[in-house]
Amino acid sequence: MIPLQDSLPRRTVPVVTWGLIAVNTLVFLLETALPEPTRELVIQYLGLVPARLTDPVWAAAHGYPPGAYLTLFTHLFLHGGWVHILGNMWTLWIFGDNVEDRMGHLRFLIFYFLCGFVAALVHVHMYPHSTIPTIGASGAISGVLGAYLLMFPAARIVVMIPIFIFPFIFEVPAVFFLVYWYLLQVFSGTLSLALPEPVIEVAWWAHVGGFLAGMFLHRFFCLRGRCYYRDEEIPGVVSYFDRINR
Repeated sequence: MIPLQDSLPRRTVPVVTWGLIAVNTLVFLLETALPEPTRELVIQYLGLVPARLTDPVWAAAHGYPPGAYLTLFTHLFLHGGWVHILGNMWTLWIFGDNVEDRMGHLRFLIFYFLCGFVAALVHVHMYPHSTIPTIGASGAISGVLGAYLLMFPAARIVVMIPIFIFPFIFEVPAVFFLVYWYLLQVFSGTLSLALPEPVIEVAWWAHVGGFLAGMFLHRFFCLRGRCYYRDEEIPGVVSYFDRINR
């Protein structure tokens, strides 16, 4: 299912969400302008390579400079192709504005990076000896999805399922779409554990870690009185999640 839009209006201008999209897009365009060997070096040195953090001897032997812990954040701004960047930024565009609306701009920015940091740690934990660089904002955006699940479970998400050449478009509750998305990450991550690392192209466990971080941390970042608006209540659905948020 490909999300197209959600049903929630925003009450503030999502300057941080738009800013993150702009910065990620700019960095990606700069990436694409680099010669291929230079681009590979940028990904190697600024991407998240777990072995750099877990095996300093290996890192020194392969010419990695100090400062590996910065890659827990720098990898969030690199992307591997047009599908990668468009998918991530489109998801952030749909779900980020409403979460930022409830948290406020600065708190949302801190929350975003914190979820990305947790997602990176989960990836390092699952693949501690990996020498393959991981890049992309997916871990941080997964945290935004986790927060959205508990903040707006009754929102409606317009999704598309392409069937052959015909797009099938319909609405689903946010709780259904996001739980389905999360379970898909867990299933894919579990399946990936049985595969050799070189063929694993998606950091599934980083998605899982970021999503769970967003679910557990969002309540600490909500502005007082903004975690929930009463005019959005649907009896028996939102009220339960409102108790979680408070």
